[in-house]
Amino acid sequence: MNNKNSPSNLGAVVSVRGSVVDIRFDTHLPPIYSMLHAKEGKIVIEVLAQLDSHHVRGIALTPTQGLARGMAVENTGGPLKAPVGGGILSRMFDVFGNAIDRQAAPTDVKWRTVHRAPPALASRSTKSEIFETGIKAIDVLVPLERGGKAGLFGGAGVGKTVLLTEMIHNMIGHHEGVSIFCGIGERCREGEELYRDMKRAGVLPNMVMVFGQMNEPPGSRFRVGHAALTMAEYFRDDERRDVLLLIDNIFRFIQAGSEVSGLMGQMPSRLGYQPTMGTELSALEERIANTDTGAITSIQAVYVPADDFTDPAAVHTFSHLSASIVLSRKRASEGLYPAIDPLQSSSRMATPGIVGKRHYGLAQEIRRTLAQYAQLKDIIAMLGLEQLSPEDRNVVARARRLERFLTQPFFTTEQFSGLKGKLVSLKDSLEGCERILHDEFKDYPESALYMIGAVDEAKSKNKSGPQPEPEQEVNHAAGIHES
Repeated sequence: MNNKNSPSNLGAVVSVRGSVVDIRFDTHLPPIYSMLHAKEGKIVIEVLAQLDSHHVRGIALTPTQGLARGMAVENTGGPLKAPVGGGILSRMFDVFGNAIDRQAAPTDVKWRTVHRAPPALASRSTKSEIFETGIKAIDVLVPLERGGKAGLFGGAGVGKTVLLTEMIHNMIGHHEGVSIFCGIGERCREGEELYRDMKRAGVLPNMVMVFGQMNEPPGSRFRVGHAALTMAEYFRDDERRDVLLLIDNIFRFIQAGSEVSGLMGQMPSRLGYQPTMGTELSALEERIANTDTGAITSIQAVYVPADDFTDPAAVHTFSHLSASIVLSRKRASEGLYPAIDPLQSSSRMATPGIVGKRHYGLAQEIRRTLAQYAQLKDIIAMLGLEQLSPEDRNVVARARRLERFLTQPFFTTEQFSGLKGKLVSLKDSLEGCERILHDEFKDYPESALYMIGAVDEAKSKNKSGPQPEPEQEVNHAAGIHES
């Protein structure tokens, strides 16, 4: 590497347009992805294009206030780097690896480039294992894969971040590895709340947090995912530990890439997204893999613009995932939390060869029952429940009890709901669904199954003993008002 102050290392600013900076170098042109420093390192620019033999165009990863034409720019001679090592545990970082938790910078760390190739096919593991979360609706209907990628899809305000936080809480207890939380374009209060919650829960010693906040330039938000992944790869490859990588929110990564692309003057594609969206997303997602040394299991929240699942951002993200958990605004409005839509959600783990014949058969029976109920809703709304055949009425009763049993009080919402959080094993979840499908709880009111853990809690909740539920009440609950 050249001496920092040598003339071959220095350039001059030619133009500044927002976050886009053009720089002239008279001798050596910096390679793509090189980091350039201006104003004594206060302004950091990443080279994204070489315009000609003397000019490069870069995007600033920091605000550009005070940058002017003619100002000296220094080529650092390397790309953006992230800190790795045991010293980063229990800490919070920004995209540059600076500690942002008001503590001294960690000392025993090494620095690695954030631009790394995905693991070779030969080193990837091919065995499929289930990753239990303790959340009934997920473990039964959308089982997650160890070393896989799961997406939480939903519009604004349907509970993506709450579900993600609950998974951190549940998994860290019986998850021996390291958890890395990557906030891309997040509100600063969410990061602060998460830090406090994790500290209170005593799980910070095995956790690292990396944030590129909403108010930061798009270049910074675009690279924060790569920085978090570099840390995750260190724990997987060097320390041979399993890593739980939580990303909130992958749509903001695509959005930041779109802003960078627009600023760089590229022609937009459909709906204004960048033409390189598929490539950029793949470069990030393909690094999340299960290898012989360990696994990176990733759970990613995905904001769906205007609840439109045909949006290119949602479609491109779907293709990378082994499980898609779709959150429904309608279920949230009915108070069915977590608001997971069982008919839209899917997992490639839900096959007899992986989860076993009993689990697979039960999951299919639950989906069938809920799908039949969805078809009958129009008839109930027009003619009333009493017009259905006795068999269809049983289907409705089973489906409504299943819907309520698949709700669950969360540890992370105790202070708001007043209900103690519950962690439910897969065995208890399957047993509860099986007993409901066999009509064991048909004489219990639906409310006895709402917001409980294991199914036997319904009996203690319904202290006065089983009571037949009046048809009128079922009709009312189904949204029918008899004339």
